[in-house]
Amino acid sequence: MDGVPEIDEAGLERLIDAFYARIRVDAELGPIFNDAIEDWPEHLDKLVSFWSSVMLTTGRYKGQPVPAHKKHQHRLAPALFERLLTLWAEVTNEQMTARAAAALQAKAARIAESLQLALFFRPDRRPVPRPAPATDHLKRSVLS
Repeated sequence: MDGVPEIDEAGLERLIDAFYARIRVDAELGPIFNDAIEDWPEHLDKLVSFWSSVMLTTGRYKGQPVPAHKKHQHRLAPALFERLLTLWAEVTNEQMTARAAAALQAKAARIAESLQLALFFRPDRRPVPRPAPATDHLKRSVLS
């Protein structure tokens, strides 16, 4: 899906500006982002570089998204990623052609999944033991 001709630098810049304008006023996401980001113009430039690298393979982005998001892990939850993807779909559908929007949405879903795995998946956690199911003879003796 990458390499969609309708996606270019100017379009990505407009898209990122519109998306984060919506994020900043969103009741759920706005407080988190507004607290975390000190310099919005710099952050938006970084995100245009990120999406340019992802969708246009320009290699402009030089950051590390996982450590950047881990700093704010205490305020993040999987449900917030769903909210982000919903807003992303709205804005990409408004700003881009259908083909470009679909490509951007698919890529964002994969990125969100990767970030969530990095932030929330804990293979080192032991499963919580569940009580063994009662057998019929125990149920009868308890109920008698």
